[in-house]
Amino acid sequence: MRGTPLRRTQELVLTLFKLRRYHFDMVVDITDTKTSRFISGLLGARVRVGYHPSERAPRWLERQPANVKAKPFGYGGRHFLHRYLSPLEALGIELRAPSPDIRPMPIETTKALALLDKFHLRPGAFVAVHAGASFPGRRWQPERFAAAIDRISAETGLDVALVGSPDENEVVEKVLANAKTRIVNLVGALPLETLPALFKQARLFLGNDSGPMHMAAAAGIPVVGLFGLQSPVRWGPVGAPNIPMRPSMPCDCVGGDLCERPDPNKACCVWRLEVAPVVEAVLELLARTHTALEAEM
Repeated sequence: MRGTPLRRTQELVLTLFKLRRYHFDMVVDITDTKTSRFISGLLGARVRVGYHPSERAPRWLERQPANVKAKPFGYGGRHFLHRYLSPLEALGIELRAPSPDIRPMPIETTKALALLDKFHLRPGAFVAVHAGASFPGRRWQPERFAAAIDRISAETGLDVALVGSPDENEVVEKVLANAKTRIVNLVGALPLETLPALFKQARLFLGNDSGPMHMAAAAGIPVVGLFGLQSPVRWGPVGAPNIPMRPSMPCDCVGGDLCERPDPNKACCVWRLEVAPVVEAVLELLARTHTALEAEM
């Protein structure tokens, strides 16, 4: 919710009235914020699932309205995925799929294959690269992406395709300007629902700690993820072979005024990653998964 405090309050009240019309039997609060707890308590649901203890402990005027208490992390895990799964454990639901598994619809696969054909990309013979992220401090430097792409392409012969949303064009242009390798720019060229189908056709994903990284892992392709202040133990890709890259910690600030630690969205630790270890991780994962692919044939 954005705008003035009055506007945000109006939006909150309007949202609450809209939700109450549905007369929910159960509400599960995975956001675990002051606002989400407030809404959860006023929806009138008979079953209200929330975390105990809360990640942000309620203040003296607040309360946790849940009558079904979920542990901070469920099913014995430590990854943040297990935090989101914890309410299911609290409800007595058996965990059948421990990792996300995206299976694109056939029509999305058809679209992805048509796009690859248009740009002369062979399925299984290109690396998907995502150089964007929501905050500059989470974005590895474009010139380092370019240098890594040049080395990966030269040593493997794989093509490279850049993916992302249209608002990441500025970052992408910097990558293209610094790279010597032919790069296919697919940024903004396909809708979000087609992106997993494209990932299914890639040989490997290289990118920042962001949504596309997790989508690629859920699509089942090898992932090299670039991390800063966020710990890969809790936020790394799951469901696919992967190597998370993170500089040594604690991190000496390299972002100047951009850094506002301890907020991981406002820390520039990923900028300390050098090109050589990232390339080595990509080559190692390609070799490892190539052996696995041969074994399946």
